[in-house]
Amino acid sequence: MSDAGSTEQTLRVIFAGGGTGGHLYPALAVAEQLAERNDRVESVFLCSARPLDARILSEESVQFVPIPARPFSLRPLALASFVRTWPGVVRRCRRQLDQESRRGRTIVVAMGGFVSAPVVAAAKKERIPVLLVNLDATPGLANKWVAQRCERVFTAAEVSGFPSWRRIRPIVRWAAIADGDRQFCRRELGLDPDLKTLLVTGASQGARTINRLMMALIEHRRSEFDGWQVIHQCGPVATTNDAWDEKAITGAYDKAGIRALVKPLFREMGRVWGAADLAIGRCGAGSVGEAWANRVPCLFLPYPYHKDQHQRLNALPLERVGGAIIAQDRIEVLANETDAGVTLLSLMSDGARRDAMREKLRELGPADGAGALADAILA
Repeated sequence: MSDAGSTEQTLRVIFAGGGTGGHLYPALAVAEQLAERNDRVESVFLCSARPLDARILSEESVQFVPIPARPFSLRPLALASFVRTWPGVVRRCRRQLDQESRRGRTIVVAMGGFVSAPVVAAAKKERIPVLLVNLDATPGLANKWVAQRCERVFTAAEVSGFPSWRRIRPIVRWAAIADGDRQFCRRELGLDPDLKTLLVTGASQGARTINRLMMALIEHRRSEFDGWQVIHQCGPVATTNDAWDEKAITGAYDKAGIRALVKPLFREMGRVWGAADLAIGRCGAGSVGEAWANRVPCLFLPYPYHKDQHQRLNALPLERVGGAIIAQDRIEVLANETDAGVTLLSLMSDGARRDAMREKLRELGPADGAGALADAILA
């Protein structure tokens, strides 16, 4: 076959999004499904210039290009910087898209957030089709702007006010789905296969208030952790901005005599979720999707500094069926300990309730949004 014929059959899928794992991991999930369905598809990621993006995408061995995009903000200095840099960022994206389109048919899949906006602006100028994937129950400004400039919109969360957006189930990558039962996953992680396991996760960015809550609980309510071990994803030190880093958290569990596996970020999230009897964490779209896919009962604490509390809406489908509880993150350690902490300990002591919650999660069906998106892109 000639090079020209090969180029005509190649589809370049440009994923635009980044800044957090919540934008990158769903894109990786869709790229996996595309590769499984068609070996003539090549995926490229246009991401942010943040170190987290480079780390995640380098570990996944995918093609990526950092874009110097800036988040939109109404704060005067940030807004001035956004306006000043926007034309140059769009030109940079146009050059990149032009290079990609010369290598085959091209489509942009916008994963939402600030990175997607200049890529979509460039795609429209280059006459490249755009598909938007909305991940949160409350679409942000960037997603609303992008939605007006693309051919199709898919949403992995329940949204109101956008009847034309096609609803799909959560988008979850293979690496975030358990590849065995709980005992198998625990053994593979180096944990005791017979100990009940609590997963603590603030997602890729970490959650300082949840870290501090757990440290207070193991200090003040140590006996209620008997028979349990902990998997704790604590987030990077620079993000949590707190004395409770990986080393300090590991030391606290050791001092309390609680078996624990602590890391800033786990790559093997499927086995992490697969090992868990119960989880406590944030409820970004990615975490909610992974809990859904692995049927793990959860206590969700939405990010407390969002004015619209949109993370809470992400978790509502799981709470409605009885598979999760949503509590308020009260920020202060004592307030969290006497509220969310009490709820967590009650779930840890009630195996029958956890089993019932796990069964309720089965009613949601499979988390197969990545496959639905892959089919739509190829169509």
